[in-house]
Amino acid sequence: MRLTAIILAAGLGIRMKSSIPKVLHKIYDKPIIHYIIETLHQLQPEKIIIVINEDSHILRNSLENTFPSLTFAIQQDQKGTADALKAGISQLKDFQGIVLVVNGDTPFISLQTLRNLLDLNKSNSEDISFVSFIAKNPEGYGRVIRRDGRVIKIVEEKNATKKQKEIQEVNSGIYAIKSSLLELLNYIKIDPKKGEYFLTDLVEIAASKGYRVGAHNIANEEELIGINTREDLHLALHYLKKRIAKTWLSNGVTILDINTAFIHPDVQIGRDTVIYPNVFLEGRTIIGQDCKIYSNTRILNSVLGNNVFIKDCCVIESAQIMDGTIIGPFAHIRPDSIIGPMSKVGNFVEIKKSVLGRGVKASHLSYLGDSEIGNNVNIGAGTITCNYDGRSKYKTTIEDDVFVGSDTQLVAPVRVGRGAYIGSGSTITKDVPAGSLAVSRAKQKNIEGWVYRKRKQK
Repeated sequence: MRLTAIILAAGLGIRMKSSIPKVLHKIYDKPIIHYIIETLHQLQPEKIIIVINEDSHILRNSLENTFPSLTFAIQQDQKGTADALKAGISQLKDFQGIVLVVNGDTPFISLQTLRNLLDLNKSNSEDISFVSFIAKNPEGYGRVIRRDGRVIKIVEEKNATKKQKEIQEVNSGIYAIKSSLLELLNYIKIDPKKGEYFLTDLVEIAASKGYRVGAHNIANEEELIGINTREDLHLALHYLKKRIAKTWLSNGVTILDINTAFIHPDVQIGRDTVIYPNVFLEGRTIIGQDCKIYSNTRILNSVLGNNVFIKDCCVIESAQIMDGTIIGPFAHIRPDSIIGPMSKVGNFVEIKKSVLGRGVKASHLSYLGDSEIGNNVNIGAGTITCNYDGRSKYKTTIEDDVFVGSDTQLVAPVRVGRGAYIGSGSTITKDVPAGSLAVSRAKQKNIEGWVYRKRKQK
């Protein structure tokens, strides 16, 4: 059976109190509507049609940049969901098949739920199928009305009787409709209380004409969250956060506190890794096996190998940390940095656009920028690569087995040869040959008795 999907996204989202279209508000760093578009793509429909209002230039431009294959339809006036669907089917032309209708503000509809709906539509030979669910608090939802188990209509909250409001089975707004029934949209009358054409009325019209209509309770309430307010957005974020955490728990990852672990949907984590409280794993981060990520750490778009320890309060951005390395606490690994295997980057060390080899130790209070550092190099406390002269950035190269003493400034461009030693307190402005000792400091002078004379003057 041929399939087309229509996303209703023409609502103004007034309750968000924002200049940003409602469906472009983000959960993690992804707009609400992107979640449902990505899910629909997996069904491989012939078209995905987005119904927008005539002022949705921001929304259209944003979606066209990310999903160039989308088709757009304009709902000229905000006259309800049935009117929005009529705008959508104007893009179908001679299509014959199933039209899957979803709302753009329900990001967590699962692929399995949509597949189940389409399967039930086919196996039951239904003309209209829709997803229902049992709501803990059904207020605000359209109630599913049945007679002898058969669906006869959906009644909106504003039109429901007191008895109907007690019904807990409610409409999700997800429909699978045979294209041949879409002409029934023309029979829907405007609701006198709201001045809108309700898509839910299509169910009653179809049922009254003898068409097969099925309501299927195949999803939980949280999956069908609709986002209309900032509070809804907050609740949706926390629902997704917990769902992601539970997925990783079931895949062999230890998360000590799922309420505070913030794991982006695109993150990958290896088995036997331990995530401590208040850890933020963002973007397309990949964590290997047997790692430990301690509290108050943020890792963004980075790759960690196996057996990596990230101690407390570190920031790692667009970097690669190789096997067996220890980072932190209080370290900052900036973009385009590669930290080699079995290395140690310790307290208050900042690394920017640098490559460190195997077994490098930079244990405390150092800045390494625009550097290439070989294997088994020791970076003493307080070492700085002076990479910027106010106009341009320059590179520092430190070859294998170099020992850099504490409080050293390496003024780039400069190269330190293999096995060289840099004496503590040195400012290195020239290349250091392999195996050499470089010392650059003033000669020490002791003035005896100076303290006593100074005190006597006071």
